[in-house]
Amino acid sequence: MARRRSRRGRATRVGCGVLAFVVVLGGATTAVVSVLRMHDAAPPLAQRCSATVDGTSWYLDPEQADNAALVAAVALRRGLPARAVTIGLATALQESRLVNIDYGDRDSLGLFQQRPSQGWGTPEQVLDPVYSTGRFYDGLVQVAGYTELPVTEAAQAVQRSGFPDAYAQHEGRARAYASALTGFSPAALSCRLHDAEPGSVGADAVGARVLRDLGELPVTPATDADGRPTVLVDTAPLAAADPAGAGRVAWAVAQWAVAVASPLGLTRVEAGGQVWEREGDAWTAATAADAPVDGVVRLTLAG
Repeated sequence: MARRRSRRGRATRVGCGVLAFVVVLGGATTAVVSVLRMHDAAPPLAQRCSATVDGTSWYLDPEQADNAALVAAVALRRGLPARAVTIGLATALQESRLVNIDYGDRDSLGLFQQRPSQGWGTPEQVLDPVYSTGRFYDGLVQVAGYTELPVTEAAQAVQRSGFPDAYAQHEGRARAYASALTGFSPAALSCRLHDAEPGSVGADAVGARVLRDLGELPVTPATDADGRPTVLVDTAPLAAADPAGAGRVAWAVAQWAVAVASPLGLTRVEAGGQVWEREGDAWTAATAADAPVDGVVRLTLAG
């Protein structure tokens, strides 16, 4: 009887062991399947903008690109050269990482970390990126020969920073975005963005942003051949001072539009026979039969 109980006990232990092994194996299989499914699933889209010039791509996140577009647009309205935009962007990259921050060293605020106590304006003013960018350029154009100076010297003459050499590290990125946003490098600026919410931004809001950044350009709401809501932006007033540069100005406005596509919910930008689409992350040849005429940039809204 003792021998039978012993055999029964061994059988029980073996059975329990087999059961445990099956449970562990099943758990491991489930874990492997879960891992494989995770690898099969598409990773979340990382939003970013790029400016590719001379074979090198420089990246900004959508908020930084939005502010870069403004810095360039203010210079464009004032008729300032691309070198001014390079200096402005390098300065803002160093001072605030191109983010309109409401804090800084002592009472420094905004894109350029301007100090109200040093006469730059009220806190509310220097936190207005249009105002702060304008004040920076007000100072820059007073610097004799600034277009010929190294970026560090030109920026320091305006900012009076405690770390004047730090501006130099941003020159490559600033130059690439300045070249794209002033139209000297067509089809160089592209953004990869999340899907836009249909109807989240209307034509009036797009027109208001054009007015704020670029001035009183003719803006016409319309629809494209597929019935999608669009806005046509006539760049002729900006090009009036330099008719030979009309094509460049149109490209400046088109790439400005790509840089602000995230907050404005734009899904498509057309200019110069090329098109940027939100899901494509690159400029390609336009094929639409109703492509906008020269000097006009078509912006397509999510709808």
